[in-house]
Amino acid sequence: MKSSPKKSRSGFTLLEIVIALLMIGLLFGMVFSTSRAALDLGNNIVKTQNEEMLHQAFFDLLEKRFTSLPGNTRLDLKVTETPSHYLSDLTLENVPLSFTWGNQERTAKAVQLSTVMRRSGFIDIVLRYYENPILDETSSEGTGSSFKSSSTEEVPFAEITLLTDVRIFEWRVLNPTQLEYEYVWDESGKLPIQLELTCAFGADGEPMRHIFWIPPKQNPEVFMRQLQGSARNSQTGAPQNPSIVIPAPNVPPTPVIPTQ
Repeated sequence: MKSSPKKSRSGFTLLEIVIALLMIGLLFGMVFSTSRAALDLGNNIVKTQNEEMLHQAFFDLLEKRFTSLPGNTRLDLKVTETPSHYLSDLTLENVPLSFTWGNQERTAKAVQLSTVMRRSGFIDIVLRYYENPILDETSSEGTGSSFKSSSTEEVPFAEITLLTDVRIFEWRVLNPTQLEYEYVWDESGKLPIQLELTCAFGADGEPMRHIFWIPPKQNPEVFMRQLQGSARNSQTGAPQNPSIVIPAPNVPPTPVIPTQ
């Protein structure tokens, strides 16, 4: 009796299928983790670049604003010291800004750059617009009007958060008389020649130091008073400056004709 020949095996066993599925799963996992890491790296790079662009735009805005301040600008810097931060209010007056807010044409006669403490431990940089002056007026003989400090009764009609997650934001001003840096500035009728800003962003950001120059400019109010005084002196016939002597024009002498 002859035995029937054995049939050849076809297909895969269950174990081979399981091993193949495991290898495919591992391969997909490696590809997914690699692509996810590359995507996260790209997002972090884009986020960092956007933050740097935002910070640079903020510094450019400050530099443009400080260099274009008119001569009659009133500057007031107040600092409140806390256990973890220096909170400051930098107020500028006589720098009228016209813009549209809430579909209405508005004019801000005072702007204030303030630091606001948050629960996260960081601070926000907030720009506030005021429709009326917020610096208290005082009078001093011979120097005209000046100011003492910023008033807290006025409410801003617009408020914009410029920066968030700021760890350090400290102002110092250079006194042109003493040539020393000060944390507070309330000099009446005077502007510092330089502002120093030290700031750091995020939990790991390195402190950065920026210098902003304020070019000296003539006060237009003083110039107009001098111009009006010169006009009054010219109308009354009085010399504008008695110490200045105007020489007579150099006229050649009249020739003398001898008589015969």
